[in-house]
Amino acid sequence: MTNFHSFHPGELWPDDHGVHINAHGGCLLRHDGRIYWYGEHKVEGRRGNLAWVGVHVYVSTDLYNWRDAGIAFDVNDAGSSTVRPGCVIERPKVLFCPKTGKFVMYFHFERDSTYQDASVGIAVADAPAGPFRLVEVTRLNPGVWPGNTPEELRDPAGIAQSAARLGQIACGENPEAKQGSILGACVPGGQEARDMTLFADDDGRAYLIYSSERNSTTHVAELTDDYLGRTGRYWRIFPFRWMEAPSLFKHNGKYYFIGSGCTGWAPNAARSAVADSLTGPWIELGNPAVDEGGELTYGAQSTWIEPLGEGRFLFMADLWRPDDAIDGRYLWLPVEFEGNRPVLRAPREWSLDSL
Repeated sequence: MTNFHSFHPGELWPDDHGVHINAHGGCLLRHDGRIYWYGEHKVEGRRGNLAWVGVHVYVSTDLYNWRDAGIAFDVNDAGSSTVRPGCVIERPKVLFCPKTGKFVMYFHFERDSTYQDASVGIAVADAPAGPFRLVEVTRLNPGVWPGNTPEELRDPAGIAQSAARLGQIACGENPEAKQGSILGACVPGGQEARDMTLFADDDGRAYLIYSSERNSTTHVAELTDDYLGRTGRYWRIFPFRWMEAPSLFKHNGKYYFIGSGCTGWAPNAARSAVADSLTGPWIELGNPAVDEGGELTYGAQSTWIEPLGEGRFLFMADLWRPDDAIDGRYLWLPVEFEGNRPVLRAPREWSLDSL
């Protein structure tokens, strides 16, 4: 087994068995002195873009060296006719709930590659490595409008127009200009949710942040105290800005966002923003990847930002390989700051000691 003392962005990253780590679109969780890395388990070829296994978990004490802790959530043992091998499970995120002492996982769920479900899967476990038990698969906040909905999106004619064509409207179409209110059309059954992340604030409240309205607008939904439900309070941010891959962190009392544009598996220029409140208003700060290759975020797409203490943060991103999904790589970079703007420098070997 190789003993690592630094990060090597974009290279093969062997676990304690010498096998490349298989935890894509994931997150980190710290608990009882250990760090848990959760992510999508991929298989070979293009079929690896579907979920045949589930969510993998690895354990570390130093962020460099990872022990394979197995499958945290197994689609072969989900006890569901919907969540089964060959479905889509993307961007699993896990929080520890201090009220219940449970570990709660959220993930983007689709029954198949048509991506028409735009739903959230929720699972819970007694231990950080699982096994996680499926709680439900659902759309979000049915019957409830966002707290900051503009009046023009409540127009019944626009809602009816969108509702009539909802299954035919692609993620690349512009609902603001052409389709009326997709938001309103989804109110009865619940809002769409695709790329997503979780965020726990300093006061213990937790939020789900996700791409909605055919990916045109990001939503922030407050979770209940047990993290398993939604309070019905949610807000629209970045309206009609077409963002995916949301990741958030808090620094010096301000909230920071790093995400991407909507280009499928292909890389694009990252986006960043800052706000005094999760619900906005958000001020966009441009692409944080400032060095050569940054116009495509060095080939990667954001998934998580981990606080390291003392004002330091770790940016986690994926280098997707959709033609051979299991060969996807990881781009972990330090977050630097220029004033109040987060900055990501070109990939290089680096260590935590260099921060």
